[in-house]
Amino acid sequence: MTRSKTMARTPMTFHSLGAFLGMAFGLSWGLMALAFTFPDQIERIFGPVGYTNPLYIIAVYAPSIAGLAIVGRSFGLRGLGSFLRRVAMWRMPARWWAFIVFGIPAIFYLGAASNGNISDPFPFSPWYKALPVLAVALAIGPVEELGWRGVALPLLQRKFAPLWASLILGAIWGLWHLPAFFLSGTPQSAWAFGPFFLGTMAITVVLTQVFNSARGSLLVAALYHFQLNSPIWPDAQPWDSVIFAVIAVIVVVLNRKTMLSKIGSVTEVLAPGDDLESE
Repeated sequence: MTRSKTMARTPMTFHSLGAFLGMAFGLSWGLMALAFTFPDQIERIFGPVGYTNPLYIIAVYAPSIAGLAIVGRSFGLRGLGSFLRRVAMWRMPARWWAFIVFGIPAIFYLGAASNGNISDPFPFSPWYKALPVLAVALAIGPVEELGWRGVALPLLQRKFAPLWASLILGAIWGLWHLPAFFLSGTPQSAWAFGPFFLGTMAITVVLTQVFNSARGSLLVAALYHFQLNSPIWPDAQPWDSVIFAVIAVIVVVLNRKTMLSKIGSVTEVLAPGDDLESE
């Protein structure tokens, strides 16, 4: 059987989103169900829930595992190579780089000021003890973007304008985090789900505009995610969610031409210029 015929059996379509979500939620929520059901045994074998627990890491990686599986099933090894080349894409307007580098930290500090804990001491002393923690944060959460922005968002944008695709994905992304609110040892266990859910939808709206401006760069999406998870920023819940919601509205108003139409939407999961699906 020829390679092209093999690939033609499982084309990447909007309906591939269902398989992606089934895998992502099934793996992640399945592992978290084990943690709920057998908490003592899981902690005794794998340690407390957190970034040192391998089951927790796999649960966090579930969207990326699902994304890679769907891409590999549709396009094979060549397709995976093309998909991963999106990690090397970095070009986008300077204003969005400024937002990622400076704007996101400013949101957290403004939220912490509203929360009354901006004067809390820096949690790492001496400062260089933050470096290994930052490295772990970079290697865990941002990897999710291989699934969320790597696969889910382009597929959603095939059917919906960016704003509606963002709201759908933001709701899915927020719901996916729900088990973390019931597990001690996670940051979410100290937060209220409502403001977090609102913030996730707002964060997704802004990131969609950034992502499309960067022509589907997974590097940009991962760095955006890393800034959201950075352990060196103060805890700003729930005010950071409110601020992101305000910024999301501003982004939609200023970019309504592209957010409310499919102009400039990234709809392909492979690197620009690669057309393996038609081979």
